[in-house]
Amino acid sequence: MKNLLEYLVTSLVDDKSGVEIKENSGEKNIAFLVKVSPDDMGKVIGRGGKTANALRVIMSASGGLQGKDCWLDFHRAE
Repeated sequence: MKNLLEYLVTSLVDDKSGVEIKENSGEKNIAFLVKVSPDDMGKVIGRGGKTANALRVIMSASGGLQGKDCWLDFHRAE
């Protein structure tokens, strides 16, 4: 799942080296912390959060196939 998320996020941003994804996995859930450069934050969030919500839907569907709940959290890299 992390590879899928990394592929999706890196295809959205300009600074691909600034993408950092951390995974916190439990028995029934998976949480991802996505960090991107400040200039790319708008591209990942999208207008009105539509891109971020689309990423959440895709990852929730992928997690559902594995029987896990999935959460995404977006932050700017420092």
